[in-house]
Amino acid sequence: MSDDAAVIADIVGSRTLPDRAAAQRAIVATAERVHADHPVAGAPLTATVGDEFQAVYPGLAAALTSLLLVQLHLPDGVQLRFGVGVGAVDPVDESITDGPGWWAARAAIDEAHRLQDRAVPRARTRIAAAEGQDAVMLHRIAYANAYLLARDDLVASMSERTRRLTYGRCLGRTQRELAEAEGVTQPAVSQALASAGSAALVAGFADLSRELS
Repeated sequence: MSDDAAVIADIVGSRTLPDRAAAQRAIVATAERVHADHPVAGAPLTATVGDEFQAVYPGLAAALTSLLLVQLHLPDGVQLRFGVGVGAVDPVDESITDGPGWWAARAAIDEAHRLQDRAVPRARTRIAAAEGQDAVMLHRIAYANAYLLARDDLVASMSERTRRLTYGRCLGRTQRELAEAEGVTQPAVSQALASAGSAALVAGFADLSRELS
């Protein structure tokens, strides 16, 4: 069974944004930047209809590392919600795909909506399996969904600068390099990262990235 990861994303609170067009441009720019820095998909997250975006990744680890970088890179005031579907993604023609991976992604983003609306307001990412996935994958998805609740909460609590710093650390940039880019001291970078708990995000990114090598 294929373990492609189909992703559907939508803009959180899009109807209340003062400038939806600017938000969409920021998301496109972020997707392009992440794809340049971490090219693990065939193409960056791409706008489809309305406030939705889509991408396909060659496995769950690729999707989860890329989506973390997207979350970290987005500017303040712009957030995405993600549904990740693990399953086959079948080509229909040169530009269209279909299949159970997409159906699972739709179910996953619906679940992310329900979590956010009811009990977990900071929930942004859920994973669902297409029918036919084995017990190993189902166990992995359950574990990953628990991890994502904590990850989303950490990202939501960060300032825009701290997200930028965490983004850089995920990509292997040193604290010295980040301090120079931000125009601050290394101790300031270290303090910002430590107070935000970004080490957990960087470690999780590294663990997932090892599966890609």
